[in-house]
Amino acid sequence: MEHTWQAAADALSNITVTSNPDNEPVTIRGTSEDMRCIGVGTDAAVFQSLSAPGYAFKVYAETKIAKLEAEAEVYKRLGPSPYFSDCFGAGDRFLVLKYEEGPTLFDCLLQGIHVPEQVIEDVEAARQFVRERGLNPRDIHLKNILLQDGRAKLLDVSEYIKAGNDFRWEHLKKAHDEYYGLIDGTPMPFWLLDTIRKWYHHWNNYSSSIDEFMQIISKQLNIRR
Repeated sequence: MEHTWQAAADALSNITVTSNPDNEPVTIRGTSEDMRCIGVGTDAAVFQSLSAPGYAFKVYAETKIAKLEAEAEVYKRLGPSPYFSDCFGAGDRFLVLKYEEGPTLFDCLLQGIHVPEQVIEDVEAARQFVRERGLNPRDIHLKNILLQDGRAKLLDVSEYIKAGNDFRWEHLKKAHDEYYGLIDGTPMPFWLLDTIRKWYHHWNNYSSSIDEFMQIISKQLNIRR
């Protein structure tokens, strides 16, 4: 199995990933006929191998290698779980993961795909699973949760090794509980969701509470509870 992914990984040689300031997505340079980009984050980009489609390669920016090492350690400590992908190995700048199908919850909002309550319950169960293994479930947001056959699959576990609560999941769950029913099934424009993402990243600069932040967003969406 290792030989298979190592052969596929050679196709990454012409691809570089560079991080950007202000929590903006990474920049990808170069191409490969055997790789297609399936995800872009603020630390890394994910590519699926076309010759070995069961593998996904998470390529980190050079300045984010510490996160690569942290994520590899977290996957090792998590072990097998229905809530997370499998990690098969690592290179000097990438992780080798099992390719997981399904839209992210961010994609679901973009396309108006219904997110069942089971997904919320699965994330809660996954967070408990993480704690039982002495880790800390952090950085759980719309782009880090896949909808897969009506269930949740969590991506990007690199921050589970950090201490402290970033409250991202608590805030997302609160927004879901109070507002999702009002927009369920309605496609949301990308510019709006991306603006909310940026505002949330900086919200504590101008908002005294998450409730105030949500009130600002609800006005932009022109919705009432």
